[in-house]
Amino acid sequence: MVLSQFCQIKWERAKDLRRQGKLAEAERELLEALDEAPDHSLLKSSLANLYVRKGKLLEAKVLVEEIQAKDPQCLEALVVQGEIAFKEKNFTEALRSFGHALQKESGPYLTLRMARTLREMERYSEALEILDTSLVAHREEPRLLKEKALILNRMRRWDEAVELYEKLRFLVPEDRFVQKEILRLKGLCRSDREVIKELQTAVSIRARKDDAQLHGLLAQKLKDAGQVQEAAVEYRTASQLEPYNPYFMKQQGFCHYSLGEYDNALECLGQAFQKDPSDIYVKGTLKRIYTTLGRLEEFLAMLEEVYQAHPHNVKLLGTIKKLKKLLNV
Repeated sequence: MVLSQFCQIKWERAKDLRRQGKLAEAERELLEALDEAPDHSLLKSSLANLYVRKGKLLEAKVLVEEIQAKDPQCLEALVVQGEIAFKEKNFTEALRSFGHALQKESGPYLTLRMARTLREMERYSEALEILDTSLVAHREEPRLLKEKALILNRMRRWDEAVELYEKLRFLVPEDRFVQKEILRLKGLCRSDREVIKELQTAVSIRARKDDAQLHGLLAQKLKDAGQVQEAAVEYRTASQLEPYNPYFMKQQGFCHYSLGEYDNALECLGQAFQKDPSDIYVKGTLKRIYTTLGRLEEFLAMLEEVYQAHPHNVKLLGTIKKLKKLLNV
């Protein structure tokens, strides 16, 4: 069914807003379009995909079920179904959904989703095969090349990974992750002291002092070298530069935990857990700290607060029930 001019404009605006990370505004645009065309599968699937981005998986599932009740083979619904399964770490189901969608429409995006799912399943050879097939037609597609480099790194084929990252550096010179990976991989055959010194010099240069990826790499090398306090400082800097990325805050929290700085660890890991409540390592570390401090009631209160923001997280609800039983509340 063709979109009306009004709905087309709203849909395009929603896409632009989503790219900018303005998810609430994008949701509003799609809801206004759906007021005019409540059964349009493209609008519904776009809203469902947006809900996946926001972590509202239950709402996304409802929309997908509504679409598939009328059109079981809807391409957009299959893609969102795969995204939901991927978020839930049900990679077998994600692979099935993405595979069915790929049979209907080939292209870099679905190839990438298939490859990432296979990477999570540690089926690296299959992931490389599907990427190489797509790269025949899309030789300089940065997303495919980047995913291939990540998989080669997992396979410890570091020379090949560096070669791809060097190619990516010319295709996307602004990508700081690529620059960071080149430094990291080239440093594998050198001592930690040499790499740390080089990275410290790099982040002191004005043009690179605001590079969160470099600060994160320096933090990782410092931690590997046993300089955990200094690593925590660099992770904090990286987190301040990329506040939307919970990875750096998690690592800062782990550093504080290993140093016995429990209050700092609780602050960092608590904030990171609110953004990513599916991380079992963060949740487990938080539980150990609260148990050590004899403050499990506070842990329960925090879990309940996070669950209110992420009601789709069934595993989190299970943890809350077990903790309540333990505390007799």
